Amino acid sequence: MKNNRLQERNALLRNQWFFLLVVEIGLAVVTGIVNPRFFTTSNLMNILEQVAVLGIVSSGMTMLIISGEIDISVGANIGLSSCVMAMMMKGSNATFLPVLVGVLLAIGNSLLVGITSRGFRAPSFITSLAFISVFQGIALAITKGSFQTIYGQFETIGMTRVAQVLPLSFLISIGAYLIVHFLLSDTKLGRRIYSVGSNPAAAFLSGISVSQTKLITFFLNGLFVGIATMVLLSRIGAAQPSTGSGIELRAIGAVVIGGTPLSGGKGRIIGTLFGVFLMGIISNTLNMLRVNPYFQEVTFGLLIIASLAVSVFSSYQGKK
Repeated sequence: MKNNRLQERNALLRNQWFFLLVVEIGLAVVTGIVNPRFFTTSNLMNILEQVAVLGIVSSGMTMLIISGEIDISVGANIGLSSCVMAMMMKGSNATFLPVLVGVLLAIGNSLLVGITSRGFRAPSFITSLAFISVFQGIALAITKGSFQTIYGQFETIGMTRVAQVLPLSFLISIGAYLIVHFLLSDTKLGRRIYSVGSNPAAAFLSGISVSQTKLITFFLNGLFVGIATMVLLSRIGAAQPSTGSGIELRAIGAVVIGGTPLSGGKGRIIGTLFGVFLMGIISNTLNMLRVNPYFQEVTFGLLIIASLAVSVFSSYQGKK
């Protein structure tokens, strides 16, 4: 009995998400002591609202990285999709069709990155890097670089609070986490994603279509990017080509620091969840402590470097 409890405790301590949880609690306590406003309901709900979009994007990125791929064009994808959504809303005063078109566009953009990568047998990092310029260029061309404002026209998702407390946008992100958890843990697709990410050659020999599986992950990544675009547009009420810029780095950082190595083949969505929370808590903590916004960007950069170091160290430990 004692041995079983000891094994369970050791297994818990080895989980990266548990380590992140401890760090987040420590940060929250220290910040709350320095600035008691941290633990007010309004501030805590503000954190949840701030991490909603990042959480949705990170959910799709988790599956993509587990499959051995990556997409660094998601920020530019959000910029283009949000501009198209906003322009259609301004022109018709409708919401459903523009949102549908924007989501389908995000899916198509992500699939385009994946198809190009598989077709040219090039790393998805390179193809997605190229598509950053493509997506941003198209967005600049159709908007002429100007803001597309829709204030008051599409704010239901961004403004709604369930039970007058929980942001609806955060609940949508929780739905994204649950969907990814189900896909990875309880479906054949999930097992295939892990297989192709771990050893594509062995997966192919076992009868798994590597290209098809990876393209499905690009499709799902695009779907989550489209949903994140919808939530973001509803929250800020405006779009421009640079909307979403930089979110790809934070999403990758959240996924990797949550325990999913860039080499692919393993990882869990619960780690991504706590990685996203860490990003949100750090951002809020720095604001509470009135740290210069420019230094905040430095902090996030260092956090991403740390997440990469954790990924490399984990891979090294796994080979020992």
